[in-house]
Amino acid sequence: MRHILKRPLLSEKSASFEPAGKYVFEVIPSANKIEIRRAVEDRYNVKVVNVHTINVKPKSKDRWTRRGFVSGKTNRFKKAIVTLAQGQTIDLLSNLEDLGEA
Repeated sequence: MRHILKRPLLSEKSASFEPAGKYVFEVIPSANKIEIRRAVEDRYNVKVVNVHTINVKPKSKDRWTRRGFVSGKTNRFKKAIVTLAQGQTIDLLSNLEDLGEA
């Protein structure tokens, strides 16, 4: 089985979603909503109601170095906003080291 969930995205904005039962994860770009739902349900033993996905495009970065002008792009990635059933929660900070081992 592929490792679909890369890591939870912990930011101020994603923390504001938690009271509504929504959690944000970085996932592999080829994953679809059904695979994301199954991965979250298997890993955290919760019931997923809804999944929203967002493809984050790379940003252009330019800088001046000793060797001249260098331009490049940041990495693209996909994130998923997962809504859980009423009354269910995920403790992301305690499970953070589990994602690193996979």
